[in-house]
Amino acid sequence: MSIEQLKAQIPDFAKDVRLNLSSMASDETLPPQAKYGLFVACAIATRNPTVTTALESVAAAQLSPAALAAAKSAAAIMAMNNVYYRFVHLASNKEYATMPARLRMNVIANPGVDKADFELWSLAVSAINGCGTCIDAHEKVLQDAGVNAATVQTAVRFAAIIQSVAVAIEAAGVAVALAAE
Repeated sequence: MSIEQLKAQIPDFAKDVRLNLSSMASDETLPPQAKYGLFVACAIATRNPTVTTALESVAAAQLSPAALAAAKSAAAIMAMNNVYYRFVHLASNKEYATMPARLRMNVIANPGVDKADFELWSLAVSAINGCGTCIDAHEKVLQDAGVNAATVQTAVRFAAIIQSVAVAIEAAGVAVALAAE
């Protein structure tokens, strides 16, 4: 599935979402691996099969098998870490922050791609999943690696657009289902 086919599934009430998807697709401010890895990691984080299939299809032609696997790994590991660290942050009992997480996360240390790209994908997925602790941690690693604020902002903008595409498509499906009743 192409970006154009994905855009065609976005209903008219979400015209801005369609326009944002077009601008994201044509954005060339990020290197290809960073951009297309964001497509995959963020699409998976939306948990929307239509969005995931479309953006993975687009990205597969641009990414090496290792980069594609790393983008999927970023989404998977952040799904776990975002739940855990959001809980630790939000729980009233601050003792949890002193306890070892006891979660395997070796892929973060050795993602199989440029560490900054993996961190960028992890940050964007953490933004979708709403984990402030993980956002802060990944942003610090990116800053320490010399990644500028504009790149971080672009990654989070992509995450916002991809999430909004998923919501618009889901809302259209709900409207169709309700109309059929």
